[in-house]
Amino acid sequence: MASLTDLARRLKLTLVAVTDERRGGDPLALAARLPRGSTLIFRHYDAPDRSVLAIRLAVICRKNRLNLRVAGDLALAIRVRAGLHLPDGVAKRASPRIRLWKRRGGTLTVAAHDRSGLRRAAELGAEAALLSPLFPTKSHPGAKPLGLQALRRLARGGHLPVIALGGITRTNVLQLKKAPIAGVAAVGALVG
Repeated sequence: MASLTDLARRLKLTLVAVTDERRGGDPLALAARLPRGSTLIFRHYDAPDRSVLAIRLAVICRKNRLNLRVAGDLALAIRVRAGLHLPDGVAKRASPRIRLWKRRGGTLTVAAHDRSGLRRAAELGAEAALLSPLFPTKSHPGAKPLGLQALRRLARGGHLPVIALGGITRTNVLQLKKAPIAGVAAVGALVG
């Protein structure tokens, strides 16, 4: 069976990999094997060496022409010359500094879980919103999945490109063939 990477390419969807220290996987190795043009969202919030890891990751991403986003830390994103990804809770209280950075050309993605999250992402000028969880997911086992109908409805009215996240695997990604989305994001399905 084809990999999630191959299937996303076949569907002409942007691939977004999201790192997560709890779910394992080396973000440096992940970056080394992502296809050119993919996006990598670096979470690893609790890594004791997060800054050093981000610097090393930025080097690999530049070399491999990947779009790097640092999650939740504008100062670190600026330091490694990367974009920023805001979790939904942080986006709700986005600082004036983030808004100014964005107006000056910073690149931004925002997590969203509903229509108000998509609206917030658009108001912040995000290039895309990661809408989740689409399917049941190990990252948030108690969260109610949106499902395909809600994804389609929300993505059509989102006023910015939507990237589907949550429980996406190589076995279910083909269900997104006609969904009005710009890409797919995954955590566990891309950990090797």
